[in-house]
Amino acid sequence: MPTVVTLSGSPSARSRSEGLLRRASHLLESFGVTVKAFSLADFPAESLLYAHFDHPSIQHLQQTIAEADGLLISTPVYKSAYSGALKVMLDLLPERALSHHAVLPLATGGSPAHMLAVDYALQPVLTALKARHILGGIYATDKELVWGENGELNVAEDIAARLNAAVARFIAHLPNPGLVQLDPHQLTAQIRIGGISV
Repeated sequence: MPTVVTLSGSPSARSRSEGLLRRASHLLESFGVTVKAFSLADFPAESLLYAHFDHPSIQHLQQTIAEADGLLISTPVYKSAYSGALKVMLDLLPERALSHHAVLPLATGGSPAHMLAVDYALQPVLTALKARHILGGIYATDKELVWGENGELNVAEDIAARLNAAVARFIAHLPNPGLVQLDPHQLTAQIRIGGISV
């Protein structure tokens, strides 16, 4: 069964980028994909800042990613760039760490003006890590992601549809996607939305 690691680049557990990541994770899990989540809270600050590669938490991250089939990352966009927190975590990965992985990036920001940050800032780093395939990311603005009074993240219809399509494409790029236990009608609908041919 495919395994995907998620990396949250937000320092806040209740950020829009974290909420979008959780939504994508739940979609993957509903398709039978095993999801293993990591965030800043999983690492001692000193080990992150000083790149203590021998720390057990960092070795655990490296090993988990090495054994996974895909990587799902999310980040808030600050000043046209992805978060420093995400950069710190990506810096902990060895060269060619993603050579067998499909990667789906998610990003959120205050304005549509920053929507190219994923392509121009984040994609080069993922390429340097030799990602096998980088899918087109999803960027959503604050107006498209609103926290409800019940603590749930309300996602605009367009973003929800694009996220569904992106997750379907992501699954299609995982090794042996046929092993995922899917409802055939649901997968067909998602693939049609994403324009996937399998």
